[in-house]
Amino acid sequence: MFVVIGLLIIAIGAFCQSSCYVPINKIKGWSWESYWLVQGVFAWLVFPLLGALLAVPEGHSLFEIYGGFPKESLLTILFGMLWGVGGLTFGLSMRYLGVALGQSIALGTCSALGAILGPVFTGHAADLTSAVITGVVVMLVGIAIIGVAGAMKAATLPEEEKKKAVKDFNFSKGLFVAFLAGFMSACFAIGLSFGAPLSWPETNPIFATLPATLLVTFGGFLTNAAYCLFQNARNRTFPDYGKSSLWAGNLVFCALAGLLWYSQFFGLSLGKGFLTDYPVLITFSWCILMALNVTFSNVWGIILKEWKGVSRKTVIVLVSGIIVLIFSTFLPQII
Repeated sequence: MFVVIGLLIIAIGAFCQSSCYVPINKIKGWSWESYWLVQGVFAWLVFPLLGALLAVPEGHSLFEIYGGFPKESLLTILFGMLWGVGGLTFGLSMRYLGVALGQSIALGTCSALGAILGPVFTGHAADLTSAVITGVVVMLVGIAIIGVAGAMKAATLPEEEKKKAVKDFNFSKGLFVAFLAGFMSACFAIGLSFGAPLSWPETNPIFATLPATLLVTFGGFLTNAAYCLFQNARNRTFPDYGKSSLWAGNLVFCALAGLLWYSQFFGLSLGKGFLTDYPVLITFSWCILMALNVTFSNVWGIILKEWKGVSRKTVIVLVSGIIVLIFSTFLPQII
């Protein structure tokens, strides 16, 4: 029963993350760099801080645990900064491939590398059991199938049809950016692995990873903020922040996008708290989150008509890939 509850919570978080681009599309009158920075304040600072505070026992503070593990804290922030590069290119993968295909390739790469590199970097390679590795391989097969569907879409649809669904659609450029985004985004999982000691013994297990999550997102915010401010200066878009008539509506959508995005890691922490008796699922939990993110992003891609006009064969390939992904999330527990 606990397995079902844990997986359900992770699934809810994944659904929220996959929905975060819906409110972003409602933002008006701001350049990409302006709204990306503002939503980042909520996604990578405000909500992660509120989440981390839930893990702090009475009479203690976050500074206490960070100061007690300075090396682990700095490494967690460092990999958060590297993850921030993945976050920037992740946005570009959406731009060139759309929500469905962009997230599928980027998150698939992130999933596999994050699950493997986290234990390797922290000296826990023994946690990579045959069940976990098999799950990762099957998940990559699902991602590859979805990638084939994307290639079929790019080959068959007229250019004007692709532009209707994704304004700047460019399969080759998007593919490169998505793989780069996935590689760098895997640093989030590595950062969480280094941040594993950053909790108190009396902390509720469902909140245990949230202090480390805050450090990773803080590192990512530093990278993204520097890039966004640079783009503001380069594109002369600092006046965006002075458009007072737009702030009320845009701030609400930025906050909502940030909350939805952070929900994936809040849900991951809560879900893992119900999986403590299942070490294989704990190790594989990062992959489960990413696979569900891909699944729900493709559902949104269908809703947003990104696959409109493709052949029935392409749809069958796409759905097959989604089914393989869903199956891969349960496979390690079955083996």
